[in-house]
Amino acid sequence: MMTNLFSSFDPSTSFNLSLNWLSMFLGLMFIPPMFWLIPSRYNFLWIKIILTLHQEFKVLIGNNSIKGSTLMFISLFSMIVFNNFLGLFPYIFTSTSHLIMTLSLALPLWLSFMLYGWINNTMHMFAHLVPQGTPPALMAFMVIIESISNLIRPGTLAVRLAANMIAGHLLMTLLGNTGSSLSIFMLSILIITQILLLILESAVAIIQSYVFAVLSTLYSSEIN
Repeated sequence: MMTNLFSSFDPSTSFNLSLNWLSMFLGLMFIPPMFWLIPSRYNFLWIKIILTLHQEFKVLIGNNSIKGSTLMFISLFSMIVFNNFLGLFPYIFTSTSHLIMTLSLALPLWLSFMLYGWINNTMHMFAHLVPQGTPPALMAFMVIIESISNLIRPGTLAVRLAANMIAGHLLMTLLGNTGSSLSIFMLSILIITQILLLILESAVAIIQSYVFAVLSTLYSSEIN
């Protein structure tokens, strides 16, 4: 049963370069009307979301940030939220449920932040290893704890996103597999449950995209 459940995340083609991963670029289909600013309610809503994220990320990064740096995190949010939503549609590969995808986003970001911080703000990065007010007897211990917590950041970012996407999809798959053996009354309850789960998964898709982008922004603010 577990093999059948997790097989819903497997690519359905046998090519060495699986065509399923091309689903990551399906979000580009929604960009042209937004890029040309065709007036619509969806266009207004998306611009409002982008401006809100820009103001929030600008506050998180700080006044010393490079001009236009929020664009990177808004693009990151947009890419993840498009892939999360597309994965809710039938027969569309959910790329963000795979660690190879989420780790490919988290690791280069974290590595670039660390390299920039240690090269340009070395003393500031050393100061971050010992929180303010730490007793002298615990300083060596705190350096170890802070170093470990810093090293596992890309892993926690990647696992958090992938695990949340997998959990909802597995639950929906598990409930969907029981539909053929249910009565009409139970089947109607199952359909209502699936609709509620779909709404919940839509919320999770937005929340996890936001959390990934906000944490990446916070990590970048620590190097200034």
